[in-house]
Amino acid sequence: MIADLRHRLVLEERAALADGGGGATESWTELAIIWAAMHQKSGREREAADRMGARATTEITIRHRAGVTTDMRFRLGTRHFNIRAVLDVEGRRRWLKCACEEGGPS
Repeated sequence: MIADLRHRLVLEERAALADGGGGATESWTELAIIWAAMHQKSGREREAADRMGARATTEITIRHRAGVTTDMRFRLGTRHFNIRAVLDVEGRRRWLKCACEEGGPS
């Protein structure tokens, strides 16, 4: 498993910044740079509002890290992977498998 950790990803957390007018804008804060294994699981295209859209599902495995939630995402260069589910592999607090959907901000 350790040999599969060959992708250097940035773990980011969603943050709301006050816009000065009583509202807030969404921003992302870098939490950590980590090694990960990435496996493409599925992909699909669909047409909506006369535009083609594509979705790709990727499984990202990292060493166990407390506090990883579905309000976070991974970044690889300009690509973003929104976390949809977090699973503790075998319940041993050794590895986390994150089901992610590639795309823009979630």
